[in-house]
Amino acid sequence: NQVPLALKGNQAILDLASQYPKPKKPIYKIKPIGGEKNGKERKVLIRKPKAYYPTKDKIKKVRGRRPFRKHARRLRSSLKPGTIVILVAGVHKGKRGVFLKQLESGLLLVTGPFALNAMPLRRVHQNYVIATSTQLDISGVKVPEAANDHFFRRIKKHNKQPRKGDKRSLFAKRKKRAYKVSKARKVMQKDMDEQLLKVIKVHPEKKILLSYLSSAFGIRSSQYPHRMKF
Repeated sequence: NQVPLALKGNQAILDLASQYPKPKKPIYKIKPIGGEKNGKERKVLIRKPKAYYPTKDKIKKVRGRRPFRKHARRLRSSLKPGTIVILVAGVHKGKRGVFLKQLESGLLLVTGPFALNAMPLRRVHQNYVIATSTQLDISGVKVPEAANDHFFRRIKKHNKQPRKGDKRSLFAKRKKRAYKVSKARKVMQKDMDEQLLKVIKVHPEKKILLSYLSSAFGIRSSQYPHRMKF
């Protein structure tokens, strides 16, 4: 059995290293101290630690977090396009509406329709909605692609301070600008109402559906939501 030349060379280097070990640098040095009760000497570090300490911890960079716009949008299994939902919060709470689709932000696009209960096309979070077992077949309904988050975003206009002549008045009352619905939104609402009303009128129980959507949801005494079947 022959030993390779490379291993022989490494072994020779190790043997030389063991014969001539590297001297260790001293960590302490002994300093004489005067006085009878002071121990006569002290061990002092040759390499002293830094005297500066930061006032606050450094901010750690957290990697792997995605912004909100890239989060995965999930939808409850009970919510499907055409499901009639009940709003439990907001201006139109208690009203029933038809769920059309889920937007990119994760919000639901819901409408009354407006002709029945005056609930327009609006975005609603799925946490503020009760999904009922009643569903409409809206496979033939065409929801416009323009109905996205950007379309429903409300632009805030700052109220300008009124002026008297060239100088601003401090005591003059500011006029509050009322919200006005855009023409594009009115056209879209009218189109969606026409399509949904056609679907409701074709339904075998159209009379019950019309009264069901136009009436508001409420709870009487001795009625408990967790015992109800919607």
